[in-house]
Amino acid sequence: MRITFAGTGTASPEGDRACSGHWLEAGTARLLVDCGPGVVQSLARLRLGWGGLTHLVLTHFHNDHTGDVPFLFFALHYGLREPRREPLLVLGPSGTRKLFRRLGRAFGSHIGRPAFEVDIRELASGEVLQLGGGAKLLCQATRHTEASLAYRVEHAGSTIGYTGDTGESAELGAFMRCVSVLVAECSLPEELAMDSHLTPARLARLARAAEPGLLAVTHVYPQLDRITLPDEVKRAGWSGPLIVAHDGLVLP
Repeated sequence: MRITFAGTGTASPEGDRACSGHWLEAGTARLLVDCGPGVVQSLARLRLGWGGLTHLVLTHFHNDHTGDVPFLFFALHYGLREPRREPLLVLGPSGTRKLFRRLGRAFGSHIGRPAFEVDIRELASGEVLQLGGGAKLLCQATRHTEASLAYRVEHAGSTIGYTGDTGESAELGAFMRCVSVLVAECSLPEELAMDSHLTPARLARLARAAEPGLLAVTHVYPQLDRITLPDEVKRAGWSGPLIVAHDGLVLP
């Protein structure tokens, strides 16, 4: 199993980061988890096989996590040398079908009636889905929007967990327990704390509850200093391995 960080940014545009998007290879599945603005170009720049995508997985519907979905479908519809024949499975929380109906009306037939089969499935917290080749996906509700989800992907004894955007909750810590890699947001400093995002102290509490093999921090707003962030999380109580992810980082 392998994760490539195609986008580690936020709603605040930055020249060296796309918005949220993560490429996961697990078993026979090739997943893009979130697809924010700039992510599709990042997939191409990183020479990832975007044309062979098997699953598009959404955590929630904010634009910094879904803004490149129309371009992804446009590329899959028109941008391949050979027409795509394989079906695409779209996974997301309640409201995903409604989102795609709206995108189809706004952008046209390449989303509403693409040249390949699209299967849209809405997932509920606690659901488990087999991805292929022995890999499976599990989901957990998060404190961000009414229907946002976190995910963990398991295959051959390894696990990658991704919080998406989230507030703090005991359930999330239990859901991420003992993952090999925990990809977690850390949006804001303590003085700007809000219930729908994590701060360094809240991230440290999540990490202590989950005890991941590695904590990979993403979705860091400019109000936080990425250079000093690891020390902030450590001072808040997490002494385990930690990195601040950047676009192009690959973790096998």
